[in-house]
Amino acid sequence: MTDFCLTTQHTDGDLAVANIAGEIDHATAPHLRAQALALIEQGHRHLILDLQAVTYCDSSGFNALVGISRCAEIANGSLALSTVPGRIQRLLELTGLDVLMPAYPTTADARTAHTSSQDTANT
Repeated sequence: MTDFCLTTQHTDGDLAVANIAGEIDHATAPHLRAQALALIEQGHRHLILDLQAVTYCDSSGFNALVGISRCAEIANGSLALSTVPGRIQRLLELTGLDVLMPAYPTTADARTAHTSSQDTANT
């Protein structure tokens, strides 16, 4: 199997932040999806995935991200990406997936946006 690791860095109520490292391809995409869906099932319906250490992402990886986004949405949650490598960000923009999964320059920016959207939703 290709190098891949998902590490949960932070959980707070319905929010989880996870770092992904390695390659997201046909061999690892199912693991990404399973681990992310487990976080949603644990009540963390809002996910921020930090992609800074992702070295490669193929169509299987993008399909996994779309599936995670849809599952989060079904749970009344969301998926945001942070520190997305340039080549992956470019593909997100070319495919229009950047609209479905907003990407932020840093995880702190993604958390701030999440907090702001939650404050707006609660008013």
